[in-house]
Amino acid sequence: MSTITIEELTMDYEKNRALVHITLTIEPNKIYGLLGRNGAGKTTLLNLLTNRIFPTSGEIKIDGKNVIENEQALSQIYYMMEANYFPESLKVKDVFRWTKEFYPLFDTAYANELANKFNLNIQKKIKSLSTGYHSIFKAILALASNAKILIFDEPVLGLDAYHRDLFYKELIVVYSENPKTIIISTHLIEEIADVLEEVIVIHEGRIIANHSVEELLASAYQVSGEAEKVDQYMIGKQAAGQKMMGKYKMVTVLKKISKENEEVASELGLSFSKPELQELFIHMTNGQEV
Repeated sequence: MSTITIEELTMDYEKNRALVHITLTIEPNKIYGLLGRNGAGKTTLLNLLTNRIFPTSGEIKIDGKNVIENEQALSQIYYMMEANYFPESLKVKDVFRWTKEFYPLFDTAYANELANKFNLNIQKKIKSLSTGYHSIFKAILALASNAKILIFDEPVLGLDAYHRDLFYKELIVVYSENPKTIIISTHLIEEIADVLEEVIVIHEGRIIANHSVEELLASAYQVSGEAEKVDQYMIGKQAAGQKMMGKYKMVTVLKKISKENEEVASELGLSFSKPELQELFIHMTNGQEV
């Protein structure tokens, strides 16, 4: 089933504590977004999940088995890292062949099909690929790996709008045809929002939210209308953020909508809407917690 359990995970780098007592369960066959600002601890967490570094304290288990020096557990994971660690003298087609050695279920035919879709020349050497095509190359390896757990760290770095859209579509195809656990760490929250089922928000080394997208968006709302009436509505309430549009104002409130709120807003001629995931993330990492 590939359930990932993280218990009291802490990571120190000399005098810097990158992760602080993280406890988390990542359920199988869901698409997770791992969101956080630069330096929040996202990459540290992913490197710990994949046994590239070792925690100061705490445990990470896959289906109850500790990942440390556990090749069987780690063989279930394919990690697309932002950095490139492939020998630059190799051709793309050669990396496809070598990946098959480490991931026996790697689908070479599908990898070649994706290369055609993305216009990636498999005869090219790794060192000759642009930033965007490095990302495409690494994404293809992950998508074709058939691993039970796929981890993507900034998967669309350097990709144009067309190729980003194509990546998201292929990700959904892979997930739909063969459900698996997918973890995506990205700053392009607005683009990925419709793909995600679950969201983990990490801030200053701590998990401040771990909810389904639906639950997270339902935990806040926006109220909009004439500025004076919005100000009247907000008396006694705390605004997480606001926008002015001429004489109109929109305010984000980190609370669920109550029946009383609906009645007051109706009397004032105000309207409610859901915040965007990216906007809510910004408010949350400005010190607010949902």
